[in-house]
Amino acid sequence: MKKVFSLFILCISILSFAQATAPFTGKRDFNILEGYSGTGTPAYYVDVKKNGDVYFGFVQVNQASGEETKEEINAGKYNPKVMKVHFKTYNETFFVKFDKEKIYMTDEKGNISKSEDCCSVSETESGSCICDSAFYQ
Repeated sequence: MKKVFSLFILCISILSFAQATAPFTGKRDFNILEGYSGTGTPAYYVDVKKNGDVYFGFVQVNQASGEETKEEINAGKYNPKVMKVHFKTYNETFFVKFDKEKIYMTDEKGNISKSEDCCSVSETESGSCICDSAFYQ
């Protein structure tokens, strides 16, 4: 009986420490919120390391002065359900999840967000679009 119980505990321990494998490694750019020409919208990216650490960052160039603002943060290990991203520069927090092809803006529970801010010019009449972006390399 002790052996069965020990084996059961060992299996639970292994499963609880198992982590999801990231869908890719390396850096990918994305643009979930469509900016308008001349606004200096930040260029966002995600960088997934081989050990599963996920870094999010942005680079923004002020078009009037040419001044560059950038920040990169470690969002922790890859989580396929939802990841919290907090940039201190602009006190900006958002939630995302991503797969090999796309990144999605979500709520805290991982439900994909819809907003008129996520619509492209051709979709503005629909009023509410899925907040996602393809990755660019």
